[in-house]
Amino acid sequence: MASTHLCHQISRPPQGRSVCFRRVTTAKPSGISLPPPKYVGNNRSLAVRTQTHLKWALRLSIVDQSPPTSTIDMKQLVNFLYDDLPHLFDDQGIDRTAYDDQVKFRDPITKHDSIGGYLFNIGLLKNLFRPHFQLHWVKQTGPYEITTRWTMVMSFILLPWKPELVFTGTSIMGVNPATGKFCSHLDFWDSIQKNDYFSLEGLLDVIKQLRIYKTPDLETPKYQILKRTANYEVRKYSPFIVVETDGDKLSGSTGFNDVAGYIFGKNSTMEKIPMTTPVFTQAFDADKSKVSIQIVLPLEKEMSRKQ
Repeated sequence: MASTHLCHQISRPPQGRSVCFRRVTTAKPSGISLPPPKYVGNNRSLAVRTQTHLKWALRLSIVDQSPPTSTIDMKQLVNFLYDDLPHLFDDQGIDRTAYDDQVKFRDPITKHDSIGGYLFNIGLLKNLFRPHFQLHWVKQTGPYEITTRWTMVMSFILLPWKPELVFTGTSIMGVNPATGKFCSHLDFWDSIQKNDYFSLEGLLDVIKQLRIYKTPDLETPKYQILKRTANYEVRKYSPFIVVETDGDKLSGSTGFNDVAGYIFGKNSTMEKIPMTTPVFTQAFDADKSKVSIQIVLPLEKEMSRKQ
C-alpha cells in the first residue's frame, strides 16, 4: 500500500463542518529523506547497509579500496554518470568505452561478466519492458567506488494486460584504478532483503508485479516514485488541489459524505466534479476521534473560494 505524507502542507480546517479547498504542493516533502551513503577512507569497501551487501561488494570488485594513489578524477566520473546513465535505455545508449571489457554485473536475478553480456542485458530490458529510467543522484562512496540511486518503471509488452513493474534501488559502480574505467556494477533493490544472486525473493517480486490487476480508471495527481519497498512507496507529488473537511472519527463516514457531496454537486455552483484518487485521511489525536478528510480535485479544475 502506498503511503503519502502531506500533513505538513495541509493546514487544519476551522471548526464546524465546513468544506474548503486548498492547493497542495509536495515538491519538497517533509519527513522524506534519501541521502547518499557515506564512506570511511581506510575501508576496503562501501559503507553499505548490510553485511550481505558488503560481502558482495568485496567479491565483485577487483579494486583495492585502500587510500587512492592513482590520478583518476573521481569527480569527473561522477559527472560522467550524471550525463551518461539517463541514456541507459534510449537510442543513444551508454558509452561502452567507459567500461572494462570484463566488467562484472550483478542484480538479484541477473549476472554477467563481460561488456557484451552487460549490454545484452540492457538491450533485453529495452526490447521486452520499454523501461523508463530516472536517475536521482550520483555520489562517490569509496576511493574507487561510486553509488547511484534510481527508479526504473517498466511495462512488460508481451503480456496482453501489459503490467507495470517498478523497481527502485542503488547501484555500486567499481572503478579500476589501472584503467580509470568501470569494472563492476552491483544493484540493490529496495523491495527485497536478500539481494545476493540468485535471489528467489527477487524473482518472486518480479512475478508478483506481473499479475493481472485492475485499478479504477480515475484521474490521480502526477507523482514520481522515489522508493518502493515491500510495504510502502515514497512518492514526490506535483502540486494539486483538495477539498477538505473534518470527520468525527476515523471509521466514520460523516466527513467523507461531506466532501463527496461537494464534488457530486452540493456546492455554490451546483456543479458535479469527476471522481479522482486518492482520498487522504489524517488523524489528529491518538484516539483517532478527530480526523481530516481530503479528496483530490481534477488537475485542470480551477476553483474559486465562492464555491
